[in-house]
Parts: sequence; structure tokens; C-alpha cells
Amino acid sequence: MKAFSPELRAVAERVMWFETAEDALLSTERFLAYLMTHGTLEELLIARKYFSSEEFDRTLRNAPPGIFDPRSWNYWNLVYKHVPVPPLPKRVIP
Repeated sequence: MKAFSPELRAVAERVMWFETAEDALLSTERFLAYLMTHGTLEELLIARKYFSSEEFDRTLRNAPPGIFDPRSWNYWNLVYKHVPVPPLPKRVIP
């Protein structure tokens, strides 16, 4: 198992309180989606030490449905110049 820094683990524990930090950090895109939706500025700055701008952008392009809220979705897509902003990912329930 990969070792994560204490500061990144603390961010993961707060942003994804419903699972362990180790589990939360196993999926970069899922973790970053939760962080981009629920994280504070301080938490985002911590994460930027460990994840590249490309990883944040890839999270938007492959966003898991049901995590982003409309406000965060619009904000981050404008930050990464995805204009026009694509539709919010939707869950498909068979």
C-alpha cells in the first residue's frame, strides 16, 4: 500500500469522512472530485503539492457522477477553460 503524507491524509479524512484516508486516496479522480466539491482553500493548496493540474483537469473530464454539485462543477470547468461547461455527470440507474 502506498504511504501518504500526514497532511494529505488529514484532508482525505475530512473530505471523505465516510471511509479511511487510505481508501479515499486509492482513487485519485474520486478523491479529487470530493475535494473540488467540499474542500477548503487550505485543503486544495495542500492537495496541489501532491497532485498536478493535469490530474485535477482529468478529474473533470472523467468526473464520477453524483459527487460534484452544480456550483462546484461550473466553477472548476471555468477554471480549466472547459467552455461551454459540459453537463453535470449523471448517475444511470438501470
